[in-house]
Amino acid sequence: MTQDRIAEPWGTRTPYGPGERWPVRVDMHLAEGVTPDQVDRWVQTASILHSNGDALDIAVQDDRIVGVRGREQDRINHGRLGVKDLYGWQANGSPDRLTHPLVRKRGKLVRATWDEAMDRIVQRTQELLEEQGPSSISFYTSGQLFAEEYYTLGLIAHGGIGTSHVDGNTRLCTATAAAALKETFACDGQPGSYTDVDHADVIALFGNNMAETQSVLWTRILDRLAGPNPPQVICVDPRQTPVARAAAVHLAPRPGTNVALMNALLHEVIANDWVDHDYVEAHTVGFAELEKRVKNYPPEAVADICGISAEDIRRAAGVLGHAERLLSTVLQGFYQSHQATAAAVQVNNLNLIRGMLGKPGCGILQMNGQPTAENTRECGADGDLPAFRNWSNDAHIEDLARVWNVDPMQIPHYSPPTHAMQMMRYVEEGSIRMMWVTATNPAVSMPELRRMRSILSQKRLFLVVQDLFLTETAQLADVVLPAATWGEKTGTFTNADRTVHLSEKAVDPPGEARADLDILIDFAHRLGLKDQDGEPLVKWHDPESAFEGWKECSRGRPCDYTGLTYDKLRGGSGIQWPCTEDSPEGTERLYADGSFWSDPQYCESYGRDLVTGAPLEPDEYTAMNPSAKAVIKAAEYLRPHEEPSADFPLQLTTGRTLYHFHTRTKTGRAPELQEAAPEVWVEVSATDAAALDVAEGDLAEITTPRGAVQARVRISGIREGVLFLPFHYGYWDTKKGHQPDGAGRAANELTLTDWDPASKQPIFKTAAAHLRKVSVGDGVASAAPTTTGSAPVSAGAVPPTRGGPTAQVAESIGGTRQGGAR
Repeated sequence: MTQDRIAEPWGTRTPYGPGERWPVRVDMHLAEGVTPDQVDRWVQTASILHSNGDALDIAVQDDRIVGVRGREQDRINHGRLGVKDLYGWQANGSPDRLTHPLVRKRGKLVRATWDEAMDRIVQRTQELLEEQGPSSISFYTSGQLFAEEYYTLGLIAHGGIGTSHVDGNTRLCTATAAAALKETFACDGQPGSYTDVDHADVIALFGNNMAETQSVLWTRILDRLAGPNPPQVICVDPRQTPVARAAAVHLAPRPGTNVALMNALLHEVIANDWVDHDYVEAHTVGFAELEKRVKNYPPEAVADICGISAEDIRRAAGVLGHAERLLSTVLQGFYQSHQATAAAVQVNNLNLIRGMLGKPGCGILQMNGQPTAENTRECGADGDLPAFRNWSNDAHIEDLARVWNVDPMQIPHYSPPTHAMQMMRYVEEGSIRMMWVTATNPAVSMPELRRMRSILSQKRLFLVVQDLFLTETAQLADVVLPAATWGEKTGTFTNADRTVHLSEKAVDPPGEARADLDILIDFAHRLGLKDQDGEPLVKWHDPESAFEGWKECSRGRPCDYTGLTYDKLRGGSGIQWPCTEDSPEGTERLYADGSFWSDPQYCESYGRDLVTGAPLEPDEYTAMNPSAKAVIKAAEYLRPHEEPSADFPLQLTTGRTLYHFHTRTKTGRAPELQEAAPEVWVEVSATDAAALDVAEGDLAEITTPRGAVQARVRISGIREGVLFLPFHYGYWDTKKGHQPDGAGRAANELTLTDWDPASKQPIFKTAAAHLRKVSVGDGVASAAPTTTGSAPVSAGAVPPTRGGPTAQVAESIGGTRQGGAR
């Protein structure tokens, strides 16, 4: 059977009941005119366009990628693929790929050789090390590289150059996931497993529009909902998303009030004694403080704060309180909002006081937004130290120095690692003079873009950009390096439930483009980085030898990879870490025995103050949690820093759409995805639209104290008083090309420079805003998709989103024999 998967993003239902195995459905999409028997070979990989980790095979014909199919034997997707994977592979063959290095001469980027480009980088690095030292150099990476590349970058930056200025764009999307796990469990690592969907009787999604960000996992939930004894869904989101439409209870709070809402839910659970006191007593500390704090948050008081009914709060709390198997998931609606870490921690508290952890159907998934965000954190490329070592623990620094064979003092640990927003401030002030940006586009993704453009354009900043395309950021660079991408190189990466996949090279990259790992190794050798014995600091030469180096670094740590090999990951399913001699098939759930990685001598973090962000001292943490339990940490609700006013009476929230990933560098070059969501739009409630005299398709201007954006109006199911803009759209337009003056498309022109004190994640969801009509739509609807959270309230007046003949996807329910993947 075939389906237009732009029109039907989640595909055909395969219902199943609690405790049953999720049925197989293999999705396949090939280039027009290509049939399966014409494929020369199928090459094993996994998704690089979201964090779900869906396993797939790449179809290769005449040394070109011509399509994909899901891997039915994989534990994550059982053969299914999401829309970004089904069509996004076409970006690899885009004619505007970078194929050779560029260097800036007389103000313009011109073609250069690899030797010329790398010599410039090395020369500037050496000059800055001599003039100002390691603190003048920074690295800003992505959530889309491979573990081997992140680990090599972390070794070069921390162990070779000695800078603490290392972070990833994961800071913008899921830094709070790591922070919340550290606060509760004193260590990163997702406690739950995607298989908990198969067992749960309640699934609560807090600020997690899973239908659009992890569409195959949402497909798994849809199949449970279509089967016998379906779970109840709780949704917390100010928009009427597909998740909200499927929910038993939908709570749509005002942006910035998540902590108040969570405290009200906890108030009801505790007041009604839906607490597993035996579990709390045996495995946690801090319950008494939580019980005292949430007494101040009865539903009636919180209803006024959040703008929702007390009855709905009680209904949701009742579902949560009576759950026998509760799975809780969290994403950007909490992470990018006010009091991000405090709110996410309260979700952890909910599962802890209900004793819902470590058992089938009972779990917490502090989700990631990017495909390899987990690796950024594990491997030390986001500011953390590799393998969840604690920068405040001298014994951990000495152990890492042993692994790297460097002096412990070479590894910066005199203060917390520098987060991305602080790095930008240091560039602005002039103390950071070199920034190496890899596989990300901060000129679109960072907040307050007018300021970011000014920072990245400074003449005193030496900017290196390593990417696939000449992005908005690459256009500002002094050196641009053409990189290979997924399907053009080999490596491993880990999804949001700790499943490690191997991605094999299927085709050569275009032109002179090189794998990120090769570029980093070349840089380390040219710079002459050595260990204590005078040997090369980076001792590996290819992905597999780099993986062996990473395994040794992870030995004995929570994210232990020592039981994994490339051969073990070939041919079958991905495997969850920790994978060791004692658990050779991986570990499905963490903390199943009630033991945590929170011992003061072993833990990754001693925690932070949720209001100030100040790190706890080792002795403070030891006194609070001497027996290595989970930490229940209460939080007081604080008002957002920027609230509506007479001039800016609305609240702006930003986010994603199903059909695009980040700044559209790949999905904007896949025709079916681009046509499904071709341009920016603004969502307005029907009530606000009437008050503002705007209709579907009208061109509106949205302003905040920082700038203005113009977008066509979509009247959607968003709550009153709130506007929504997708953040994907920068200066790039697939029809008009790059538009340096196209500032009016990017949502982040409007967002503010503010971040959560604990996770340091920017706040993209609580800006005060104003909307005015610029011109009438003349009956032309917004181009926003009709299948997603941007669905119009008056569906009949808006043409439905369709994909056309090239969007047809073959679905094989029950699976098919898959051979030939190498």
